Amino acid sequence: MNRGTFIDFEGRPAVRFERSCPHPVERVWAAVSEPEGLAHWFPSKVRIEPHEGGKIEFSEDPNLPATTGTVLVFEPPHRLAFTWEGDEIHLELTAEGEGCRLALTNVLAARNTAARNAAGWSVCLTELDRHLAGARSEGPHSESAEPWKPYYDAYVSEGMPSGAEIPGAPSQES
Repeated sequence: MNRGTFIDFEGRPAVRFERSCPHPVERVWAAVSEPEGLAHWFPSKVRIEPHEGGKIEFSEDPNLPATTGTVLVFEPPHRLAFTWEGDEIHLELTAEGEGCRLALTNVLAARNTAARNAAGWSVCLTELDRHLAGARSEGPHSESAEPWKPYYDAYVSEGMPSGAEIPGAPSQES
């Protein structure tokens, strides 16, 4: 399983994922910063103005309405951060031998979204791994994607903050 951890990020709740990738920084950068790469693993279709202060648009997510955010950091090929709804997404790539280390941090607008979002990113990052490995990746909402619920249940059982609304499900209590 792609496991995330619950952390404090500059005084705000966040979930963080770190992984070693056997691919060069430039290849992973294209997958995490360009619409063509994001289409294989990110939960929404993305259009991005590739500069700090640029607009980023999210659409075609079955769980969220279309929305826009702001690019907070754009430092190719190492750092990208942007707002999404009330959250922030931070992607960092560091060269590591012939591959790289990828860190994805989702700074949360609400603490109780941690388990829900961590489960979603776990599924998304599995799709990213498939894409980078050259395997067919149809995205996190596809029939071929890993199921979200086992990740969510595991995070909740480990004590990660939970209780946020889950799209398409009855209200949750923490």
